[in-house]
Amino acid sequence: MSEEAPHLELKIPNHIAVIMDGNGRWAAARGMPRMVGHRAGTENLRRIITACVEFGVKYLTIYAFSTENWGRPQEEVDGLMNILAQVIEQELAELHQEGVQLRHIGRLERLEPSLRQKVEAAVEMTRDNQRLVLSVAWNYGGRDEIVCAIRDMIRAGVPAEAVTEETVSQHLFTAGIPDPDLIIRTSGEMRISNFLIWQAAYSEWYVTPTLWPDFDKEALRSALEDYSKRDRRFGRLSKCFEDNAAHAGKPA
Repeated sequence: MSEEAPHLELKIPNHIAVIMDGNGRWAAARGMPRMVGHRAGTENLRRIITACVEFGVKYLTIYAFSTENWGRPQEEVDGLMNILAQVIEQELAELHQEGVQLRHIGRLERLEPSLRQKVEAAVEMTRDNQRLVLSVAWNYGGRDEIVCAIRDMIRAGVPAEAVTEETVSQHLFTAGIPDPDLIIRTSGEMRISNFLIWQAAYSEWYVTPTLWPDFDKEALRSALEDYSKRDRRFGRLSKCFEDNAAHAGKPA
């Protein structure tokens, strides 16, 4: 009888970011309209939030609507805006009760005033919650974020010689949030798609062919298992290499 493989001890990332891709393809494979896929993806998000809390993840950032998504058919854009409003109305109370802090990253200017007010009210209501910080990237683009940060620094009168990486980080939409340790992209696409391009400088990436509506707790566990095997060096030598070098330098 073969022995079972030893259980891998998971290293839980402090911050996971997700590019939730594949809703449209999920619907198309079932002969359904794209909006059905988006609704299925939204329902799945609730399950993944719960799984992140259970695994002990402290920060979760989701890419929900990019600055480029305005170029999609108006019917789809309107449908996505309706989904956002419905999610806030139907899920906010429970998320608040479970200690989830909601944050918005991106621009709210293009949202209808009533929807913008819903988002701002949700952020305000949950601002003191600490169990999980859920950042929703809505009308977000990484390049746009950096442009906004530069403009913000100029308006604040920050002298050129005072600009450091820390200064830039403080003026990004994500100010106060640690950089993502792990970025997951579903549906198998090998693109950054203008997502957290400053913050992802040393993030670990995990790309899976699983479409977002099918990305469940076990799929998340697989991503965490893969992450747990990574040696994060941040431009330095690996710890194993350093230990071997130090050992080699010792007298016999």
